Amino acid sequence: MTPPSGVVLLTDRLVAREKLDQVVAGAAAGGVRWVVLREKDLPRTERAAIAADLRAILAEVDGTLIVAGPDPLDGDAVHLPAAGPYPPPTHRLVGRSCHNHAELIRLTTEHYATISPVYPTKTKPGYGPPLGPDGLRKLVDASPVPLLALGGVETPEQVTACVQAGATGVAVLGALMRAQDPTETAATLTSAYVEAVTPVLTQTRHGVTRSPRVGLRPTVPTQGSSLTARSGHGRPQPPTATKDRPQPPTQEGT
Repeated sequence: MTPPSGVVLLTDRLVAREKLDQVVAGAAAGGVRWVVLREKDLPRTERAAIAADLRAILAEVDGTLIVAGPDPLDGDAVHLPAAGPYPPPTHRLVGRSCHNHAELIRLTTEHYATISPVYPTKTKPGYGPPLGPDGLRKLVDASPVPLLALGGVETPEQVTACVQAGATGVAVLGALMRAQDPTETAATLTSAYVEAVTPVLTQTRHGVTRSPRVGLRPTVPTQGSSLTARSGHGRPQPPTATKDRPQPPTQEGT
């Protein structure tokens, strides 16, 4: 299973403006394809029911649900805390929360990790100190697995800075859970990510060349979805850029 990239939504029903399924449906309509189910204070039966509901929503856009903790709740993707368990379970997708170099170099068979906090976060006031883009870049260089930037990511400019620092995506909680319009917020952040990883088309005397930006090309569908009806919003269209290939000049006397 491919590790998560782009804008990854972390759930928190206690701060959400709407019901959890409505927030996830709205975010999916805005381009989110990865969701991490937290809600670890709930009994397993309730979490499993929520997981089933969210998987059904994400299935409509070919998305993936990751469950926080070692129990995948009848799925095959988990996100583990920094403290354990070690060694990691052998699911199809395993991630782990990390916060420093020591935790990163301890990784073994995990497929990806989050690194936090990159920015000051309203969800955990005083948590840190924040790494900032420079600190993020250093840990990306040291990490044996792809990293998602987590903590205080709320603006398109922050998404761009994280991608330019080498993160394969951003993990977002408050900006989407508290959003008045999760679809619009998700679309704005997703567009910033797509723009940051889309190769730049450059005109040269030999034609058009592609200069890749930092990061990976996201797999964000561009066609409509039944989530439009569920959320009441249209799907965002990733930006594209094209240029006509120049014609060679005509030469006289040939």
